[in-house]
Amino acid sequence: MGNFNVRKIEDSERAQFISHLLKDIRAVELMIERGLIERGITRIGAEQEFCLVKPDFSPSTLALDILKDINDPHFTTELARYNLEVNLDPIELKADCFQQVKHQLTSMLEKARKAAGAYDNKVVLAGILPTIRKQELTLEYLTPMDRYHLLNEITVNLRGGDFSIHMQGVDELTVLHDSILFEGCNTSFQMHLQVDPEDMVSSYNWSQAIAGPLLSVCANSPLLLGRELWSETRIALYQQSVDTRKASYSLTDQSPRVTFGSKWVRDSIVNIFKDDIAYHRTILTTDNLTDSLQELHDGRIPHLKALQINNGTIYRWNRPCIGVANDVAHLRIENRYIPSGPSVEDEIANFVFWVGLMLGRPEQFDQIETQMDFEDAKGNFYKAARHGKESQLRWTGNTLSAMDLVRKVLLPIAYDGLKKLKIDNADIERYLQIIELRSNRNTGASWTIKSFRNLKKELKRDDALKALTDEMYANQLTLKPVHEWSHVMHAPAHYPDYINKKVHEIMTTKIFTVHPNDLASLVKSIMDWRNIHHVPVVDSEENLTGIITSKNIITYENIGFPELTEVKDIMVNEVLTANPKMLVDEAADLMLAKKIGCLPVVENGKLIGIITRNDIVTRLK
Repeated sequence: MGNFNVRKIEDSERAQFISHLLKDIRAVELMIERGLIERGITRIGAEQEFCLVKPDFSPSTLALDILKDINDPHFTTELARYNLEVNLDPIELKADCFQQVKHQLTSMLEKARKAAGAYDNKVVLAGILPTIRKQELTLEYLTPMDRYHLLNEITVNLRGGDFSIHMQGVDELTVLHDSILFEGCNTSFQMHLQVDPEDMVSSYNWSQAIAGPLLSVCANSPLLLGRELWSETRIALYQQSVDTRKASYSLTDQSPRVTFGSKWVRDSIVNIFKDDIAYHRTILTTDNLTDSLQELHDGRIPHLKALQINNGTIYRWNRPCIGVANDVAHLRIENRYIPSGPSVEDEIANFVFWVGLMLGRPEQFDQIETQMDFEDAKGNFYKAARHGKESQLRWTGNTLSAMDLVRKVLLPIAYDGLKKLKIDNADIERYLQIIELRSNRNTGASWTIKSFRNLKKELKRDDALKALTDEMYANQLTLKPVHEWSHVMHAPAHYPDYINKKVHEIMTTKIFTVHPNDLASLVKSIMDWRNIHHVPVVDSEENLTGIITSKNIITYENIGFPELTEVKDIMVNEVLTANPKMLVDEAADLMLAKKIGCLPVVENGKLIGIITRNDIVTRLK
């Protein structure tokens, strides 16, 4: 879809677009029947998404400036202004192909680092950048290009209201959001494998079967907005951030645009494209659509614009693709669920493992429906996303730990597949050993969780996230795979540093609040039990209406207040507040000048946090 100048489809042109879409579907069927799809050669390719950060490791806004300076057609924009993507060249699968991928990837990342360095920015590989905060998910961080604003507009309109993000892990995250920018949190290492037409159905089904166990050992994105959620939080986040389904009182099975699928593919891979047309409303079009059936009749290979655009708006974790290069059509499978990072070596290992598995498929899995239920494959995928290498997965009717399945079943399959392909033996040994050692030691997810928990013992959450990302970046520069990374045990000496720090970076967001009609004596009791000295008062819409402090509780106790006194009778009505972008220095000076112990943090009238003298005691000393 990125190759076309797309725009929102109007109702008046929908019928014409669908007509082209149906012709494209029929054209693909005829191309397969007539042997017009390339076969007998296997190519691989990859797309590397990465994050750009400021010197303090918070998200940058300079992607377009850096992209301009890179000046290389391999690079392109992403949804958020702190992400870019590099598209690697497709290469033939043969002896040294993975070294070729690694060489191009490292040289491209070095080019990006050099351009970013001119702006004092850094390049970080992370499935979800730990330092992204809700402040970086507003529309000002959306890449200022018509395509992205159009996508946001269409998605919001289809949804019919705000997006609801809800995830439960060790922590819980529940938030409403008014744009698709949560999608911009996700960065991936997308892998492509060309497949012969006659093997496409079996290969695609096999890619679905191995997705769960592969993800379990590749997960590295357990944090979002400082919450510890799924081992690979991207899976839930991506689906929820672009979910266009509307809530309904009817019990209907609406198909999400981000999907694992609902069944094994039968007969032809074209059936996936047909299902996508049947279950999803077309949302984009382009100019100069051509009649693909007429082109076939005239002896030309059609570019199938309508089909490629529509396929680009359905986000399957394993996505079947048809492409045309140099007037030759090919089929490929795009693996979209593997996260970016933690290191280039880890990404190449993931690629080697996946390709080895795909092309080492045992014969009994050619008809996979005879070996396992689709529901087991789908269940494995979501269990792996939640629990990573701690998952218990179903395989051919048996339950195994994810790591036993990887080590005892899948690694031998991958090894045999790579040997059959005559991949360099040194690469086979090197990269499959990384997968095996990762299963026994750190995955990206387990390293991140352990390190973050250690840092939180000494630092406020935002500082812990910055220190974590700092350490992640330093490890990436060593080129070591994540199983060799040591856990971060203590906070670096330069954290915390409040110079130019903003209130939202140190404020407390886990706040005990009360309502104006709550019983004052209950509030006093809870303040005593929890050793709380400041309690914001909010109304039913979460608007700040006052504050209760230990000082005014004592004042009213000395006077004596009736047993049924309510909060509204004793609260302070005139409350000084901070906005989230206020400098910590300014907040500290305000508290000192007014001789107060806290500042509620308010955005658009809503209470979003609180900052106290204890939060900035280091600065005050």
